[in-house]
Amino acid sequence: MKVIVYVEGPSDKRAMEHLLEPLLRQAVSAGVMVDFIPAESKHKLMTKTPTKAANILCNDIGAVVIAMPDLYPKNVDLPHETYAELREQLQSEFGRVLARKCVDDERIRQRFWVFCFKHDLEALVLAAEEQLASHLGVASVACTWIKPVEDQDHNHPPKRIVEQLFLEHGDRYQDTIDAPLILGASNYVTIAERCPQCFKPFVEYLESLTRINV
Repeated sequence: MKVIVYVEGPSDKRAMEHLLEPLLRQAVSAGVMVDFIPAESKHKLMTKTPTKAANILCNDIGAVVIAMPDLYPKNVDLPHETYAELREQLQSEFGRVLARKCVDDERIRQRFWVFCFKHDLEALVLAAEEQLASHLGVASVACTWIKPVEDQDHNHPPKRIVEQLFLEHGDRYQDTIDAPLILGASNYVTIAERCPQCFKPFVEYLESLTRINV
């Protein structure tokens, strides 16, 4: 089985590959190849992924496509503020693409999934509190965010908090470098437990695929 996960950018791809490395190895052993593909922006992910997914799924019965954008910022291209609204909008757009192709097959619909980072990848970085502190060279960091971190809002998304923490410690946050290093030193199970609303369901779905194909 091939699982294609569209994320917004290279930082998401690298961070997921580092954080989920044990799970991805387990997936390979079960015959499941998971590939994270950067869409280059939320706009491109929102507008192009439903069509890409339809083309892939109509031509490969062994594929699964996942759209996994950030929830922030809200209302990019399609109206949404919550994960439920984001999922509904992308699934509806996927359905419209299938209709234009005159494809009416529920099995194809069942192989298109929508998850998200709530509100962005840096929610996971803040959830990796101990590894974040170690990366910054301190014993601990003062918690200035809501717990669970997925309860942050669109006005104060996790990435802005991480950027401020780095500045306070005399550094500048580089998402393509720092996020993979911090999350690569973390346990994905712990991060999923600390991000139960949106990240944990994604992890559980990947885990379910490895069990099905063992």
